[in-house]
Amino acid sequence: MKARVFVTLKNGVLDPQGKAIGHALNNLGFASVGDVRQGKLIEIELAETDEAKARVEIKEMCEKLLANTVIEKFDIELKV
Repeated sequence: MKARVFVTLKNGVLDPQGKAIGHALNNLGFASVGDVRQGKLIEIELAETDEAKARVEIKEMCEKLLANTVIEKFDIELKV
């Protein structure tokens, strides 16, 4: 089973890298770009075959290591 974890900053947390990306895109002529928020994608291959158990395990990984839950949120996507 494969898991994809999307980690992004929570709303209200300043995102200077997102601001820099948005500014650079505007300077490159992409005038329609508004607010930009950046994050990270983590792909994990799991031996677990039970989707519920895999989701619990990935959630625990996020809370312990993959995301700083004080300022970041995460979304989990599983593919069987």
